[in-house]
Amino acid sequence: MKKLHPASVAVRSLSRSLNTGFVFFVVGVVVSPGGNGMDLLSVFGLVLFGVVTGIVYEFAYYQRFRYELTADTFDVTSGVISRRDRELPLGRVQNVDIRQNVIERLLGIAAVHVETAGGGETEVSLQYVDESEARHLRRQLRRGASAETGEADDEATREDGEDAGESAAEPSADEEVLFEIEPRELAILSVFTIDPGASVLGGIALSFASGFDPNTLLPTDRIAELPGPATGIFLLAWGLLLFVLAAWIVSAILTFTRYYGFRLTRVDDELYYERGLIQRYSGTIPLEKVQTLTISESIPFRWFGYAALSVETAGYAPGQSDSRGTESAIPLADADRVRTLARAIEPFGPVDLESPPRRARERYAIRYLLVVAAVVGGAYLLARYTTVVRQWYVLAVLAVLAPFAAHLKWSNRGYRLDDRYVLTRTGFWRRTTKVVPYYRVQAVLHEATIFQRRRRLASVTADTASSASLLGRAATAHDVDADRGLELQAIIEERLQDRLRVRQRQRTVGRWFRGSSDDESADDEPSAEPGDDG
Repeated sequence: MKKLHPASVAVRSLSRSLNTGFVFFVVGVVVSPGGNGMDLLSVFGLVLFGVVTGIVYEFAYYQRFRYELTADTFDVTSGVISRRDRELPLGRVQNVDIRQNVIERLLGIAAVHVETAGGGETEVSLQYVDESEARHLRRQLRRGASAETGEADDEATREDGEDAGESAAEPSADEEVLFEIEPRELAILSVFTIDPGASVLGGIALSFASGFDPNTLLPTDRIAELPGPATGIFLLAWGLLLFVLAAWIVSAILTFTRYYGFRLTRVDDELYYERGLIQRYSGTIPLEKVQTLTISESIPFRWFGYAALSVETAGYAPGQSDSRGTESAIPLADADRVRTLARAIEPFGPVDLESPPRRARERYAIRYLLVVAAVVGGAYLLARYTTVVRQWYVLAVLAVLAPFAAHLKWSNRGYRLDDRYVLTRTGFWRRTTKVVPYYRVQAVLHEATIFQRRRRLASVTADTASSASLLGRAATAHDVDADRGLELQAIIEERLQDRLRVRQRQRTVGRWFRGSSDDESADDEPSAEPGDDG
């Protein structure tokens, strides 16, 4: 069995010793007897003890961690206080991600994270192994059962020799580059992407900035000229503006570093992605396990003619543990280019979708009018019992926008059933088109709420085993005619069975053909019989 890279002790010890040292610092300063704290020497001694404890623990972790790649399993033994033995069947391996930060790239090591089918969390983490060993493990784990053949082992040996002299970003001879993000695309993606985590970081950055010199953030000379009530409103608006600006700047920086150098390549039946400036990620997307393709056209990217492509596999969206969702096959590119690549993965036909009936649009308009009525009613109550709002009736002008909003929602929804795929579309601000092969459908749901039933409408969902389905983002034809919905459900179920039978026949023929080839290879041995040349 193999061990981790020796440099992993230093890298892991740095993080572990800082954590344990901080804990002992808190114990020495805050939780000391009498609550008066300890003298400086005692606190330093506790911190030093925590640092040494962390280093000793990581050295013991390194000594006791072992892993082995067998013909059909990946075995891992770990644990310092309690031992843990794991045996992962290669057939269950779903994705293998490689991650490196700046320090790890300088040391030539990488972290390998192995995900299994049906799990949204990392099953095994190797922190850390040599870069060439990381690529070797990813290739062998994804190759699965074929690694047990002598030919695969010989090929792996040859490829290992080649990998030792190339970096992770350099393509191999059989690697096809499908996509590389351009500087203009990266700039637009960074400027117009809002990262949810950026709001917290933006608030922290704003608090630090204001802590140094509040006058640089607040125009105190103009605030003093305002009347009393206006002062509070101005301060609130100004603070909100600064918060949004700080969050936007932080979001742009995070997005830029996350997708810097993004490239997508194809080797045989797998896609390989790489991305990241400070933290470098690389992973696989197995084409044979693709459940759903999602083409996203968000505003304002749609104004520039750009779109994004996401690929979801069974039970796991590659990179979701650190990427806040599904890993992008293409984070941003020309819409035609995105559709071309999507069809290279799944050759679906034209996206000419059937719209919901017009009474669905009426339903949306009534819904938005009710929302406007609720807003106006709330403003009236505030005007009646407080002085915050006076001209409450001005909000009624929002009712003019309800029909336009209803039409935009209706026009951006649709569905289509072709011979091999289910296609659905929904959303205006973030319009998503989902492509699902029939043989990947796990269940077909026909649902109708009490409000849909009043207008003889229903929603039909083609549920798959991807993580998007678990999060409620499955392919759904919204607000179709109720009878048409039942028809769609029957068609999807029928074509699902047809496609499963076709794939079963293809697998049977493939096994028969491989068996026949083996027999013919044995029969093709040189014979001493005369006359066999004619």
